[in-house]
Amino acid sequence: MRKYFVVFGLVMTMFFSATASAREVTFDTQLTNYRGDGAYLAIYLTDSNGVYQGTLWIAGRDSEYYKHLRGWARGSRMRRAEYDGLTGASITSGRTLTMTMNIDDSFIDNGYEIHVDTAVEDRRDNRSDVMVPLTSEGAGKPVAGRGYVKSFTYNF
Repeated sequence: MRKYFVVFGLVMTMFFSATASAREVTFDTQLTNYRGDGAYLAIYLTDSNGVYQGTLWIAGRDSEYYKHLRGWARGSRMRRAEYDGLTGASITSGRTLTMTMNIDDSFIDNGYEIHVDTAVEDRRDNRSDVMVPLTSEGAGKPVAGRGYVKSFTYNF
């Protein structure tokens, strides 16, 4: 599993920038206890104007349901190149998704925001369940979601 994150980090570093300065960032997304199937999540970046910049991770492997991750789907246009190699299993009630990757320093403290869209089958979809600036000051500070996300934290 660790080998996967190293390879994933290398891919993300190349994806986001050709510059050499990047930080390892760990994202923890804990879901609330809810009734129903596993949640689909899209974790992505937008710029200071709210314009989609790139996908960090998609939880849920069946792409026919990605349209329910509305903010991400709109920004990424659901192009396969936007999520190829960036997907994993859906996350079940009360569980935590932890992922670590390298993020180019130019995205930190420069107006970029992390968004988490969530959806559960036969339940409400949540566009920007979490929306938080990617800043040094915000690192390590848990943020409550508006839907299925109980707590979201990132650390450098």
